[in-house]
Amino acid sequence: MKKSGFINFATVVFGVLLISIYFTDCKKTENPIKYPQGTFPDTIINIADINSIYDDYNIALYQIGQTLPIIFSSNRKSSGGQFDLEQASVSYLFDKTTGVFGFGSQMTTDAFLDKLIVKATTPGNDFGPYRLFSTVDGYEYLLLSSVNASGNLDLYYLKNQPVSGSNLPDVSGPFPINLMNTQYDDAYICFNFDQDTAYFSSNKDGNFDIFSLNKPAEQDLTSWFNLDYELPARVDSINSSYEDKCPFIYKKIMVFTSNRPGGLGGYDLYYSKLINGKWSSPVNFGPRINTSYDEYRPVIGYDPNFTNYYLMFSSNRPGGKGGFDLYFTGMDFSSK
Repeated sequence: MKKSGFINFATVVFGVLLISIYFTDCKKTENPIKYPQGTFPDTIINIADINSIYDDYNIALYQIGQTLPIIFSSNRKSSGGQFDLEQASVSYLFDKTTGVFGFGSQMTTDAFLDKLIVKATTPGNDFGPYRLFSTVDGYEYLLLSSVNASGNLDLYYLKNQPVSGSNLPDVSGPFPINLMNTQYDDAYICFNFDQDTAYFSSNKDGNFDIFSLNKPAEQDLTSWFNLDYELPARVDSINSSYEDKCPFIYKKIMVFTSNRPGGLGGYDLYYSKLINGKWSSPVNFGPRINTSYDEYRPVIGYDPNFTNYYLMFSSNRPGGKGGFDLYFTGMDFSSK
């Protein structure tokens, strides 16, 4: 009996010890992550460390993790005269423990971007930069629109091998995009997510409209750009009888700017969704984004660690540093 009592007592003590270890261990290893995904804030952030008292707009994104090296157009170097390209970076951070979102920006002096910008600079205004990596030929491209000798905007491209380590690749260009240029203003080119369709703006028919051209899947961009002019398709579901321009596409969402009636004033930002192969009727972003002033050249991006998209654009609304300023905010398209 004594032996049996001792065994029962030992069993109880051992059980209590196991329970104690279990709860102690759980306490030690409690998961500190309370917010598995971040959310870009609804507030409109003025990117003050990049903006100047002059006009700053037309962002080109190139996302690397949670840092966004950007190229944009500005007339700061000429004190409000000619537009040239500038470089900077935007970064963000979301604390999964506290749920706090952090945002930062700075002008940068990246050696390769310096080389690229110097090569891209023309005697006239340089607008609408757009960067992409071609999955067909393995080159990086910088596309932009610049004022030609006749005073009109033409589309141009530059290309280079991807940057590897400290070696700075050669940059060739700028070369005219013969396939799309006319005697009128042709500007603000972008590609869809699959890189099989280019979208751009042109006022060849009077007001600016958004046009598209399909690219053969196997054809490299250089040889395609150098083809003779081809009449593009007018994206009728997007365009109005007013100015519609600056398209930017991410997956199945297009954002653009327009001064059509029904907005809040000046140029407003709109979006459209690709549904069953056709772009839906444009929707105004509303008063959270648009004002009675001008909102211009929107771009959107996505980070899988966040629940929503981010939207970057420029505006000459009051409260900035002066002229057009660059802005950043979160945007949820799932409910739109």
